[in-house]
Amino acid sequence: MIVVDSSVWIAKFRGIRNDATRKLDAIEDPTTILIGDVILLELLQGAKDEDGAQAMELRLRRFGMRRMMTPDMPGKAAANYRALRRRGITVRTSIDMIIGTYCIDQQLKLLHDDRDFGVMELHLGLRTA
Repeated sequence: MIVVDSSVWIAKFRGIRNDATRKLDAIEDPTTILIGDVILLELLQGAKDEDGAQAMELRLRRFGMRRMMTPDMPGKAAANYRALRRRGITVRTSIDMIIGTYCIDQQLKLLHDDRDFGVMELHLGLRTA
């Protein structure tokens, strides 16, 4: 199973060809793609209008959906954030901390195009696709 981050979906929707979108296109079995609730939130927030949001949600709901914001996630993500801060690293968004921590906790690979996940890979053991 591979969690696909909003950074990849945004590039895909914009028609951008990069390593991450090529990897997404190369996934043969769409049932291995997961989208987290907070990833869907990020994507829907960026829609231009309600029709666009509805079309996007319908398109994305064909993939597996996961609830990332579980009751224990705030404590786990905050602990990982503090671990990075002790190293002098500040992750830019709480949602990225939730996504990265969820993937670490569930032992899932993350397909992304976002520098914040690189430091999680290096210092927290995040596995990437």
